[in-house]
Amino acid sequence: MSREEKFILTITAGSHLTVHSFMLVFPSIFLILQNEFSVGLGSLGFIATLSSVMFGLGAIPAGYFESKVGGRNLLLLYQGGTIVASIVIIFSNSLMMFVVGLSLLGISCSIYHPAGLTIISRRISNISKGMGIHGVAGSFGLGIGPLIVSIFTYMISWKAAYGFFAGVNIILAFLTFVCISPGKSAESHSEQKEQTNTNKFGLILYYSIGILMGFTFSGFTTFLPIHFSEQTSDWMMLPILRGGILTSIVLLSGIVGQLLGGYFGSKVDKSILLFIIILLNIPFLALIGMTQGIAMIICGIIFGIVHFSMQPVGNSLIAKITHSSHRGVGYGINFFFSFGAGGLGAGICGIIADQYSVAKIFPALSIILLPAVGLSWLLKKYIYR
Repeated sequence: MSREEKFILTITAGSHLTVHSFMLVFPSIFLILQNEFSVGLGSLGFIATLSSVMFGLGAIPAGYFESKVGGRNLLLLYQGGTIVASIVIIFSNSLMMFVVGLSLLGISCSIYHPAGLTIISRRISNISKGMGIHGVAGSFGLGIGPLIVSIFTYMISWKAAYGFFAGVNIILAFLTFVCISPGKSAESHSEQKEQTNTNKFGLILYYSIGILMGFTFSGFTTFLPIHFSEQTSDWMMLPILRGGILTSIVLLSGIVGQLLGGYFGSKVDKSILLFIIILLNIPFLALIGMTQGIAMIICGIIFGIVHFSMQPVGNSLIAKITHSSHRGVGYGINFFFSFGAGGLGAGICGIIADQYSVAKIFPALSIILLPAVGLSWLLKKYIYR
C-alpha cells in the first residue's frame, strides 16, 4: 500500500467513524430532549425519521456528482457541512431550530458514503482490505458515539457532543485538503482494468433488501439506548449513562461482525453469505425485546455481530455487480434506500413505543425482516448472471 493510499484510507476511515457517530448523537439524548422540549417518543421518532431521510436523500446526487467533481471535493463538502450543521444545533434555542440543524446534519452526512466508498474502490489497490478497515472504523464510530455522547451530556451538555465531533471533522477536512490529490490520477490499476456490466435485476433485489435492513437499522439504533435505560432501572447508574454504555457495547460488537463478514466474504459465495446473515438477524433481534438483564445484553451483542457482518459483504456485492462508471451512483442509490426509505423505521417504531412499549419494537422489527430472507434467496440465483 502506497503512502497516498494510507493517507486516503486513514481519512476515509476517520470520516466513516464521524458520520456514524454524528447520526447516533440524537438517539442517545432522547431522554434529555423529552424533558427539554416537552415532546413524546412518537414525535422524537419522526424527527429521527426526518434526519434519516435526509441522510439518504443526498446520497444519489452525491453518487452522481462524484464522477463530475471527484470524491475529494465531496469529502470536503461532507466535513464542512457537518461543521456548519453542528454550529446551528449548538446555538439552537427551540425545537424548530434544532430540527433545522439536525436536517442539515443529515443531508451533509448523506454525502459521505457514495464518496468514501467510491474513493476506496478506485484508489486503493487492495479493495477488500480497504473496505474491511473502512467498515471497522464505521462500527467503531457507531460504538463509541453513544458512549461519548453520554459522557459529554453528563459532564457538560448534550450540545458539547456535537461540538466534539465537529472538531474532529475540522481536523479531517484539513487532512483531506492537504493529503488527498484532486482528480482520479491515483486510481488503482486493477480498478482501471475491471469493467463489469451492471446487473440491474440483482441491484433491484439488493436495494429491496437494503430498505428492509435500513428500516431495522433505523429502528433499533434509535430506540436501543432508551430500551436499555428502561430495562436496567435497578442498575446503580444514571439512565443516560446506562443507555449510552450498553448501546456502545452492542454496537462495538459490530467490529467483530465487520471482520467476520470480510473474512467469510472471501471464502464463501457472497450471495449465500448474505442469505445466512439476514436469517440470523431475526431471532436475536426479537430476543432483545423479549429478554432482560444479562441475557438481553448477550442477545444484543450477538445481534450486533450478525447485523454488521453484512456491510463488507453488501459493499463488495455492489462493487461486483455495477460497472465502474456507475459505482458512485450505485452506492448512492443503495444508501438512499437504506437510510432514506429505511429511515421510516424510526417513526413507525416511535408509534409502537407510544402505543405499546419500547420493548415491543424489537420483535416487530424481526417480523419486518422476514421478506428480506426470501429476497436474498432470489438474489443468490440472479446476481452472477
